Amino acid sequence: MPEDLTGWLAYIERQHPQAIALGLDRVERVRDAMCLAPAVPVITVAGTNGKGSTCAMLEAILASAGYRVGLYTSPHLQRYNERVRIGCREVDDADLVAAFARVEAARGRTELTYFEFGTLAAVDLFVRGGAEVLVLEVGMGGRLDAVNVFDADCAIVTSVDLDHTDFLGATREIIGREKAGIFRQGRPAVLADPMPPLSIPAHAEAVGANLLRIGREFGYRGESGQWSYWGPAGKRNGLAYPALRGANQLLNASGALGALDALRERLPVSMQHVREGLALVDLPGRFQVLPGRPAVVLDVAHNPHAAAVLADNLSNMGYYPRTWAVFGMLRDKDIAGVVRSLSTRIDQWLVCSLPPPRGAQAAELAKALAEAGVGAVREFENPELAYATACGDAAENDRIAAFGSFLTVAGVIAARKRTKA
Repeated sequence: MPEDLTGWLAYIERQHPQAIALGLDRVERVRDAMCLAPAVPVITVAGTNGKGSTCAMLEAILASAGYRVGLYTSPHLQRYNERVRIGCREVDDADLVAAFARVEAARGRTELTYFEFGTLAAVDLFVRGGAEVLVLEVGMGGRLDAVNVFDADCAIVTSVDLDHTDFLGATREIIGREKAGIFRQGRPAVLADPMPPLSIPAHAEAVGANLLRIGREFGYRGESGQWSYWGPAGKRNGLAYPALRGANQLLNASGALGALDALRERLPVSMQHVREGLALVDLPGRFQVLPGRPAVVLDVAHNPHAAAVLADNLSNMGYYPRTWAVFGMLRDKDIAGVVRSLSTRIDQWLVCSLPPPRGAQAAELAKALAEAGVGAVREFENPELAYATACGDAAENDRIAAFGSFLTVAGVIAARKRTKA
């Protein structure tokens, strides 16, 4: 067996012939062999976009209230450890290695994917680490995602749009039904999409979940310099805007508060804890504006819906003479759709290749841009080189936006760290 985390990550990546193999049977068998049955509240978050931000807000608010939170998210930007946090700290390599070894011992001949292996290891660490509440982010879809083997005491669905269509379906209605698969009978189900597919409330009714819909059972109102929330537990007025930037974050914050309202008897949270949590929440790569000049914006937007939100957020930043794009995507994403959403917001496109087999090559991105009528395009071998060129060519008052994939943002972060070093 491997001796360090790097070796284990390489090992678990080889334990299933497919990188993605949706289904619960395999994970359930190993879960039962490990006797993993969390006895604390579990909040499960699904959605096309916004689920990472919602999870981060839940962690920050609950931690401010004094709860020891186990947070599981994916993917990571730089270190696998980012995916598993206990008490607002990333677990260390040794703990992850020990958890992977326990999963390996329990699985026997059951083949697990990389994500399934990681999900079981994370929950094992939460149980052993004394977490008082678990916040679990769905990897893909919901109904057949490994996270769904753990029953949600409260389930949240954020936005629903087209992504992973090869696995989840080609329409919002089909994808919405997959995401609603995390709902449980008699338990709260929070729907934070203001225009959801009809399949979601229909499935909530079919399984007997207690549905809370934004705009009906809970909601928010944005005002100058502050915002207010209302829900089952009443109103919370005079809230400062979340530390995460972007107008879409009020939707995510409202979804998080709707879930906390639904669980208020088991997880009471005061107004002050809400304020502290929203002020302290941090999540790299979600419309993250870095200090300095030229301005640098990092955003993991990788589908047309997220790209449209990024376009709106860029337009709300104010005037910049030119905006430079460091743009890299995976080839199984809707590259043309992302380009359409952002083509009018970008002046100079620096496209970069991402690692195979899933990563699109710079020439593929350049072709998509040419088909969209964009002419100012340069190609680079990786995000680091594209970012270095942008920094060299951009004027002090310009703006650089790095987007299209977690890998693109991670490459830019790595390049900045090396430059500082």
